[in-house]
Amino acid sequence: MAASYESSTEYIQHHLTFLAQPVAEGGFWTVHLDTLLTTVVLGMLAFGFLWLVTRKATTGVPSRKQAFVELAVDFVQNQVKDVYTGTSKIVAPIALTTFVLVLFMNAMDFLPVDIMAWIYEHVLRQEHWRAVPTADVNTTFALALSVFALMIFYSIKVKGLGGWVHELFCSPFGSNPLLWPFNLLFNAVEYLSKPLSHSLRLYGNMYAGEIIFLLIALWATTGLVGTFAGVVLNLGWAIFHVLIVVLQAYIFMMLTVVYIAMAHEHH
Repeated sequence: MAASYESSTEYIQHHLTFLAQPVAEGGFWTVHLDTLLTTVVLGMLAFGFLWLVTRKATTGVPSRKQAFVELAVDFVQNQVKDVYTGTSKIVAPIALTTFVLVLFMNAMDFLPVDIMAWIYEHVLRQEHWRAVPTADVNTTFALALSVFALMIFYSIKVKGLGGWVHELFCSPFGSNPLLWPFNLLFNAVEYLSKPLSHSLRLYGNMYAGEIIFLLIALWATTGLVGTFAGVVLNLGWAIFHVLIVVLQAYIFMMLTVVYIAMAHEHH
């Protein structure tokens, strides 16, 4: 399919263009419909599967699906226990939800780029469609900002509004009024760096993976030898990419738990 484009640049740009819908004509804000719809569908599939398995769960010998879900839940719960020492009962479910959703969104990168492009164009009748939601910085920032909001919520809940504000102005350099601006600046940098690093780490890895799959697909335009080399390289990169997909979902989940746990600490 790459051969139907006039240049490699046109091929890559076509595959990296979102199905965007402006919120208002001539306005700055746009909605990436492909990212939004793909995320909704993946969420329904992932959590619908978990719901069906848990609804049919038994106390006897578990089925393979039940055993798989139980292993995943136990794994996440153990990871949360190692980091989070608070009393909230929803931190583990938040971690599980984050891990499963990010994992499914990352896994969309395994779909063959040219085959999916043909499906989107001839079945969905859409010229542009990005299939990997986490390769969209809007998705990763939305997830990171949600975690940031939870962090602020737990900080105020645990320390009180007055205690949280006092910490912003009096930590870490001391409570002298002359040090308040420096404390506030230090804490502002620390707070703002968390959603930035949280979101850009996931986005950068998944965007790079998407680019590499597209570059490998271009080998098919160089003849029989290139096609064979492309197949081999694509298989090798896909196997290695399994580690990246799972690891990035795990890191995003663990940072979510760490940030919430840090909100419970007193300085």
